[in-house]
Amino acid sequence: MFAVPLGDGAELRPLEPWQAEEFLAHMDRGREFVGQHIGLADVVGDLDSARRWLQSYADRAAADTGRLYGIWLDGLLVGGVLFRVFDAGMGTCEAGCWLEPAAAGRGLVTRAARVIIDWAIMERGMHRVEWQVSSKNTPSINVARRLGMSRDGVQRENSLHRGVRQDTEIWSVLAPEWRSARSTP
Repeated sequence: MFAVPLGDGAELRPLEPWQAEEFLAHMDRGREFVGQHIGLADVVGDLDSARRWLQSYADRAAADTGRLYGIWLDGLLVGGVLFRVFDAGMGTCEAGCWLEPAAAGRGLVTRAARVIIDWAIMERGMHRVEWQVSSKNTPSINVARRLGMSRDGVQRENSLHRGVRQDTEIWSVLAPEWRSARSTP
């Protein structure tokens, strides 16, 4: 198994079905915080649903249509980053994240997202990486900004979350922009 150091006692590594108990405990710690803007907290409510969700990403990885990585801080799973969509043929993917409150504000998601975006662009040849986020999710919008993404637009009231319509902002970075920003000191 690989682990990529993120600094400050944090590391990024694959999050797999055999880690369902650890994943569920993490979700239980951060359920309300995570659930403010994304449906993951509502999908993973028990061990079976945690295992199914992790297995769905293992299947996506096997089919080369998605990826899932956990963020561990001092040995404790505290969040993750993923490619919810990964279309190698089209050269486009959608990255995303979640984090429990105890780990927020440390730059972990930004550092982890940089690792996976670097891989997608530099190793896999992706041309466009998207970041879709609720307009009310300021911390995630700030991650998109720190990653050098541009705001492409807003899909108004396109998503229903916990019974409330929300706007989704679409942010993206193109491979030439990413390469240029990464080569600038």
